[in-house]
Amino acid sequence: MDTLDRLAEPGLDLLGRVDTLLAAGAPDAHPVWPLLRRMQVLPGEAVRAFLDLRPAPLADAGHGVRRLVRGYDDVSATLTDAVLWSGPAAEAYGQSRAALLHHLDEGPDSLVGRLESTAGYADALADWVEGSRLALARALADVLRSAEAVAVVAATSMVTGSAARSGPAGPGVAEAAEVAVRVLAVLCVAYDGAETLLREWGPSLVESTWRPPVAGRVRYDAPTRVGW
Repeated sequence: MDTLDRLAEPGLDLLGRVDTLLAAGAPDAHPVWPLLRRMQVLPGEAVRAFLDLRPAPLADAGHGVRRLVRGYDDVSATLTDAVLWSGPAAEAYGQSRAALLHHLDEGPDSLVGRLESTAGYADALADWVEGSRLALARALADVLRSAEAVAVVAATSMVTGSAARSGPAGPGVAEAAEVAVRVLAVLCVAYDGAETLLREWGPSLVESTWRPPVAGRVRYDAPTRVGW
């Protein structure tokens, strides 16, 4: 359990009230409008969805991918073992073996290179989740102790529920919009970070292309010798 988990219950209660007030609208030209249009979701719903993001599964995925590299290393070691034979068949095999070794574990475009990039991307995502959860926790801590939170709770505690039907100029609506701005702004920054990671890592996550050996003219004029 991290800081965001500890703040989740009071934070979602406050943001649920914010959602109720914003459902009736917000003041014209308020900074909350661009954020709502971009996120396409009210702050309470946005935070509830973000709570499901955890860094541990992503970090575990990175470790799991790295464990696969050992199998590729074993195959590469087998392919590099000396083979005592010569002749046209040996030459053809040598070309195929070299191409396969290159595909398996030579450079960032190889299968091992892609595995390492995938693991690195998983690690980067885990760091992004951890940092974003901390930033969101700080934002929730700030709004929970704010004067705007007091106004929102007071407005939504009316027995008649008239605040929810009073429109964008009703009691607590302006304060709800302020709370929403502070929360949604943090989430927008978080999702910008995720998009940046995808742009940075995307080129190294594409499929590794198999490049067959460049075969020369097949020769039949020499014997294949095995054992020397």
